[in-house]
Amino acid sequence: MRWASGIHRAKYFKRKKLTVVGSGNVGATAAFLAAQRELGDVVLLDVIDGVPQGKALDMYEASPILGYDAQVTGTQNYQDTAESDLVIITAGIARKPGMSRDDLLATNVKIVADVTKKIVAYSPECVILVVTNPLDAMVYTAKQVSGFPRERVIGMAGVLDSARMRSFIAEKLKVSISDVSAFVLGGHGDTMVPLPRYATVAGISITEMMSKDDIAAICERTAQGGAEIVELLKTGSAFYAPGAAVVEMAEAILKDKGRVLPCAVYLDGEYGVDGYYMGVPCRLGGDGLQSVVELDLTRDEKAAMNTSLASVKELVKQVDNLGVF
Repeated sequence: MRWASGIHRAKYFKRKKLTVVGSGNVGATAAFLAAQRELGDVVLLDVIDGVPQGKALDMYEASPILGYDAQVTGTQNYQDTAESDLVIITAGIARKPGMSRDDLLATNVKIVADVTKKIVAYSPECVILVVTNPLDAMVYTAKQVSGFPRERVIGMAGVLDSARMRSFIAEKLKVSISDVSAFVLGGHGDTMVPLPRYATVAGISITEMMSKDDIAAICERTAQGGAEIVELLKTGSAFYAPGAAVVEMAEAILKDKGRVLPCAVYLDGEYGVDGYYMGVPCRLGGDGLQSVVELDLTRDEKAAMNTSLASVKELVKQVDNLGVF
């Protein structure tokens, strides 16, 4: 049997290319979901020989069953990541019981700085999405090392935190998760800022549907959402929800959707913050960050954001003192 035309389709069509650095639970989950959504061909990179190759092959062999067309490649070689449109950085050590996100800082700064240098060398036009914790410090590190404009270095935090808040609201009210919306702003840690008045069920604010005590409990559980999973797992941290969250961001960018999502972005005067990464509502599209949506915050919400900013500033100070860049 011969094809009617010998012209190769690649002459007319080129898939997007997405690289995931780190083939641990978060990275592997993100790579698998990205392939399933056909965001492009996926490269899974790790320093451990055989692991990214084995996981990539397993994902590709799932494609006939799940019906997606995406090549998945595992590698230790950064040359294989060349000309990536988008890079997700998940590399780093994970939290263990009793550890805060901040405890990871010294080790993960060095890892993220090294990864960023190598990624930028082969994909100087890519958008970088950072997942590694402590998030606000790691995305700052990636921006400093890459030299990229803020539009192309974004942190995954608010999508995950908001998803946790949405799941807790749906569980409490016994409603479909599809009808629940929520925003969580600020730093990605204990000082994050859930905004109950912007949390809705089918457009109705949860302040009209729940007691103040229930709302407070959900906000607290949201802030401790990662720690709750760490304590349950004993030997690791969350990965399904973080992987899904960063893929939602990647899809918005690679498909130029213009979606409004809460992300950690480098602020340039917005919300009264200059020169730090904070979680705020953003519009994501083909070039990465397209705009920041400024909400009219109440006095209490502004105070909470300032508390969160103080925590972020302390992390950034620690990063600068390490002298990595």
